[in-house]
Amino acid sequence: MRKLIYALPALLFAGLAFYFVLALQPDYDPHALPSVMIDKEAPAFSLTGLNGAGISRDGFKGGPVVINFFASWCVPCREEHPLLMRLAEKEHIPLYGIDYKDTPEAARRLLGEFGNPFRAVGVDADGRAGLDFGVYGVPETYVLDGSGHIRKKFTGPLTARQVEQELLPILRQLSGGAS
Repeated sequence: MRKLIYALPALLFAGLAFYFVLALQPDYDPHALPSVMIDKEAPAFSLTGLNGAGISRDGFKGGPVVINFFASWCVPCREEHPLLMRLAEKEHIPLYGIDYKDTPEAARRLLGEFGNPFRAVGVDADGRAGLDFGVYGVPETYVLDGSGHIRKKFTGPLTARQVEQELLPILRQLSGGAS
């Protein structure tokens, strides 16, 4: 027992050193959360539309699309919003929103105040669609290919760097060279 007590600090130090070696790797991103959904078909969903027609997984087949889970109560969503507006207006990204665990009235106010970058918005009031996608929290953004498979997931608010280095290139690739 006494030897174990003496060995415990050395074991803890070795474990901590191993963690730091992994964390200091150049390609390590502490914000990246793994998703088991990558390269799998997006979960089936059909949501009531915020302003008219609803959205469903089957409606996204045919070309790459970007789905953004957001909520009016989400501060990082508000920070990300100008970037989404730029993507919709300047890059003409096929961007769809899913209002996650929010009220339609609050989402309408948010989009009325900051602008609506989405081609359509589905209401996921109970969070079921988000749960099926594996949403950890909002905002989260998913890239779907033309067959409805998830090709990329962004956790947290998108940054200009992520858009330029990851989002636009994958959309160009999925579109066959054009974005």
